[in-house]
Formats: sequence, structure tokens, C-alpha cells
Amino acid sequence: MTTRFTKSFAAAPEHIDELGHVNNSVWVQWIQDLATAHWDAVADPAHREQFFWVVIRHEIDYRGNIAAGEIAQGETWIPDGARGAKSVRHVEFLSADGKTLVSAQTTWAMLDRETGRLARVRPEVLAPFRAA
Repeated sequence: MTTRFTKSFAAAPEHIDELGHVNNSVWVQWIQDLATAHWDAVADPAHREQFFWVVIRHEIDYRGNIAAGEIAQGETWIPDGARGAKSVRHVEFLSADGKTLVSAQTTWAMLDRETGRLARVRPEVLAPFRAA
């Protein structure tokens, strides 16, 4: 079983596009910020020192939006194990009333900090992201 990580995001005036709501590029940034915050909060410190992650694919469904001053609750989890150097992450952003605003499935590749090369994701790297 996987654990879920949550973080709130506030829509500021600079996030708003000509349609009056959060721009799609901001949602992509928030997806990355949420994933990074999850890694920083949960990963073993030794793994944080040894590895870093890069996005290799985003699949995003935009289902709703928020305006300046509103809050989106981001939630992320890693549903399965890794394949080689790749790991899939799920993300959802919910409005204050619980409506899904954005859902995404992102694929990340893990790299070794010292060499800059792909590193196989070992089970112990993902273990802290699983429920006990």
C-alpha cells in the first residue's frame, strides 16, 4: 500500500491567465513542486544525497480551475514499484469543496548525483513511500 502526501497551493495574481484562472503551466510547476516536496519529506537522507529525479513524461487532465485567492489541495502518491530507473507518480489537485481540478500521471527517472547517469530504482529507495 502506498502513502499519500498532501500540500496546499494558493493561486496568486501572477498565476492567473487571460481566462481568469490558474494557467496550465502553473499546474505543471505545482505538480513538480509537490513531487519534490514529497521526496524531500519522505526519502531517506542518504538517498536524497545520492539521487535526484527528472520528469520524462506528464499526462495531465484539466477538469476544473481556481481563481486568484483560492486554494488547491495537492495530493500525490507512488502507486507501484519502479521499472529500471523509472517510477510513476500520481497527482490530484482538489478544490476547497473536494472537486477534482487536475489529475496527472507523471513518469520520473532517477539519476545518480555523482555521475549524472540513470540509476536503477531499488526497493529500499521507494520503501519509505509505502505504508507500514
